[in-house]
Amino acid sequence: MANHGSRFVDLCNAARERVQECTVADVAGRQEKGESFLLFDVREESEWANGHIPQAEHMGKGVIERDIEKRVPDLDTEMVLYCGGGYRSALAADNLKQMGYTNVISMDGGFRGWKEAGHQVVKG
Repeated sequence: MANHGSRFVDLCNAARERVQECTVADVAGRQEKGESFLLFDVREESEWANGHIPQAEHMGKGVIERDIEKRVPDLDTEMVLYCGGGYRSALAADNLKQMGYTNVISMDGGFRGWKEAGHQVVKG
């Protein structure tokens, strides 16, 4: 687990109280069932290139708020966001919620939890 500063953790925990979260198992199960939802990886480009969840799109935390309206104009579109462990995705989900998106979920456990559970990873 990353060694995060206490202020960052406090900021993330406050965001987590305001957003809906799901588990790695929830996302894997939904993919196995063929359910329709958008899956965004909000990690850095280098993290994405080293591996990501199948069917995910990359839209890094640094640009998602700027670019989301072009990619997802419908504010009711279901989106699941993930990062390395669940902190950055909670921050991004909180920001999207403040922008008016009504169906944004942060995946707790992130990519690290996905890999630890033995789920498929896409490289490149």
